[in-house]
Formats: sequence, structure tokens, C-alpha cells
Amino acid sequence: MSTGFAAVPSAPSFRLTAARVPLCLVEAGGLAADRDGLALVDLALEEGRIASILPAGAEGLGEGPAVDLDGGIVLPRLVDCHIHLDKGHIWPRRRNPDGSFMGALNSVMADREANWSATDVRARMEFGLRCAFAHGTAAVRTHIDSLGKQIGLSWPVLAELRAEWAGRIAIQGSPLFGIQFALDEGHIRDVVAAVKAHGDRLFGCVSYMIPELDAALDVVFRTAIDHGFDLDFHVDETNDPAARSLEHIADAAIRHRFTGRILAGHCCSLALQEPQAEARIIAKVREAGIAVVSLPMCNMYLQDRQPGRTPRWRGVTALHELKAAGVPVMIASDNTRDPFYAYGDLDLIEVLREGTRILQLDHAGTDWANAVARTPAAIMGLDGKGVLSPGGPADLILTRARDWTEFFARPQADRTVLVAGRAIDTTLPDHRELDHLMGVRS
Repeated sequence: MSTGFAAVPSAPSFRLTAARVPLCLVEAGGLAADRDGLALVDLALEEGRIASILPAGAEGLGEGPAVDLDGGIVLPRLVDCHIHLDKGHIWPRRRNPDGSFMGALNSVMADREANWSATDVRARMEFGLRCAFAHGTAAVRTHIDSLGKQIGLSWPVLAELRAEWAGRIAIQGSPLFGIQFALDEGHIRDVVAAVKAHGDRLFGCVSYMIPELDAALDVVFRTAIDHGFDLDFHVDETNDPAARSLEHIADAAIRHRFTGRILAGHCCSLALQEPQAEARIIAKVREAGIAVVSLPMCNMYLQDRQPGRTPRWRGVTALHELKAAGVPVMIASDNTRDPFYAYGDLDLIEVLREGTRILQLDHAGTDWANAVARTPAAIMGLDGKGVLSPGGPADLILTRARDWTEFFARPQADRTVLVAGRAIDTTLPDHRELDHLMGVRS
């Protein structure tokens, strides 16, 4: 059993001294940040909650055992707003034959048809949750493939896992199907029923440039309005600059005067627009109240992949420009060990580290930790998560890194994770636990 580097007391109340915290994630006054946006603080924890956050060395922290963190960075447990638990870990039995997007899509479709029973989906989803929990994740939003028989299989499994993991990880589910199926009344009826019975008042689909796109989006928005759903879209996951379904989604949101939350994922082709078109689309996205999540590791893996040719771009969206325009922006894990992304472990510290490199976040302000914490918690409607606040839960990730260069230089594999003030077992599940599901490895 591993609980990280810090010997956290088992006492109900104790102190963490000389901790560095990202000021953007702290809801407490009187703190000063260094050039990395980090504030040196002492934290008092009482009965599973943060009692106070004070400048390091200040009086009034209270009594009890103390753990000297020696300047190590402390984060709240993080929030992963775009993952695919139901696809996870099928790579050993269904690889992507060429690393392309279409190769991934076809491989997943074949595996789903051949292997996705409730037992199979549940085992792989739970494996993913165990990984995320051990790494320090507090909440996830997983997309659920919602076509045909899978609607009746995966959604009940999601509901069971949500109940079983309550208090450890908050789980949301959003339906996933191609936009063309929005024009099928029977399909929409089945998905709405599944969401109402087992879901989280979330609706959504994959959008792309079909001739009937606007009509299909009208169905999606009317469905959301009629049932009080928020929306979550997969958008323009392509390097084709003619793919502008993000603009159509923004137009539809404005046309329908939609007041719910909207999250758009990927938006890869936005980064390949001419400057005037990019600015126009971003302005509409802001007006429509759409938030955007980039999936840096998966999209760098998939986008611009051509045999025998070095990729020319990184696959990510125009995240800096969106943020500068006032659009809420995030990064997330996306797929794990499946044909869309052969790697990954639902580790948001890895996502933040690699996202910083891929998106060059390191010279663009000191508040990018929001992208895996405060901002996704807000778009998911999760009050109190993704921040450090007096009175809030003592759900923390403790590290030895004293600045961002130390933090990103290593995987922070020795991190300590606290849930309600108690150190959890951070031992990761062994991939061999899923061998019985893999059959013949393709």
C-alpha cells in the first residue's frame, strides 16, 4: 500500500505548513504570490475540512500535529471533464491499425459490437476510476457511446458506478452519438430515456459538417430545452479547415436563446482557420456562452498523422485565443489505452504537464492550473471542487515540487492524495487485472 511521501497524521485535526499553492485556486485573502503564481501558506485541517489557509508562519493556525511540506506544491483534487471510461483499455484486443482517426473509429465500432457486455464495460470503467482516484481526481465526466443495444447496457452500469463511487469520485455521464442520429426520433427518444433514468441531465453528440447539420442541431437544442439538459459536444476533431460545426453550434445556441451550460470538446480545426474566420467564430462562441476543452495528448496522437510524413501541427485548438476572448477553457484526459489514444492513465497531473508543453502554456500567465480544476468544476456544476477554500473539503494532492519547473520535470509519482483529510492508497491497479477480458490480442 502506497500513500505517497508525506506521513500524514491519522489525527482528525492537523496542520500542513510551508505549502505552496496556486493562488488562482485559492479562495482566501491576504496571500501573496511569487512569479510562478504560487503562495507560501500554512493550512489547518479539521475533521476532513480545511479550517484555514494563512500566510506561512502567521499566527492563529491552531494546535495539533504538523507536517512540514518544505515548500512543496499543494493542489486541490482535480477535475477531468472529458473522458471515455466505456472505451478504456480495449487496446490489447483491438488496436488502431494505422494510428488514424478513422482507424480508431472503425476499431472501436468493431470492438463495441463484439465485446461490450455490461460485465466487460463495468470492469474496464471501474479500472479507469481506480486509476483516476489514485492519481488524485475528484470528479470526471465520461462520454457514453449511445447507439443501439449499447444504450441499454452502458447507462445502467454508469448509474451503478456513480452510486458506488459516491464520496470518492463524482461521476457524470454524457451521451455520445453522431449528429446524424439526432434526426432519428426513435433514437433521440431512447437516449433521452436513458439520460433521465441513469444520467446527469446532460445531452450531446458528435458534430460534423453534414448537409442537415443545422436541422439536427435544432433537434439537439430543442431536446435539451424541453428536458432541462445541459449540452456537451465533440466538435470538429479534424485538420480540415472547412469543418466549422463549432460556429453552427454557437449559432444554434444563440438562435434558441439557450441558457444551459454548453461544453465543446476538441475544436481542432479552429486552429487552422484564417485569422478573420477564427476571430469571428471565437466571438460567437463567447456570445453563446460555450466553454471549450482541448484534449492535448489524444489530439496530438491522432491529428495530422500520415504514413511516412512528419506531422506539421500539434492537433490542439486555439486555446490561447479562446481564453483571451473570455471563453472558459480547459484541458482533459480524453481516451485511455484504446484505439483513439494508445496511452494515458487518467492522470490529470500528466495532462497538465503535457498540455503545458504541447500548448505552450508556460509563458502565458500563471493561472493555467484552473484548466484542470476550478474551470471544469464550474462547467460541471460542482460547487467546492477544484479549489482550496476555508470550510471546503480537505481533498488535496501534496507534492515535493517547489515550483512549476520541478513539478513538470517529473511525474510526481510519489504524490500524497488526501480525501477528507485522510491519505488514500495511491497504488495503481495492475493492467493484468483486465487480461481475462482481452482474449486474443490483436
